[in-house]
Amino acid sequence: MINFIKTFRKNEDGAVTVDWVVLTAAVVGLGIAAVATVSGGINTATNTLVNDLSSDMSTATATN
Repeated sequence: MINFIKTFRKNEDGAVTVDWVVLTAAVVGLGIAAVATVSGGINTATNTLVNDLSSDMSTATATN
């Protein structure tokens, strides 16, 4: 039993898995933070583009 405990304590196979899980979680978290930061500006730019195109189309159809 003591040999099993010593072997178990020296075994590092699971440590790599834990490192990869933490690294993956950090990358996913950074991605979500980037999307949350940029989404407000993208919505504003989209609304501005739609409004500009709408007014340009109204002007183009009114002159024809």
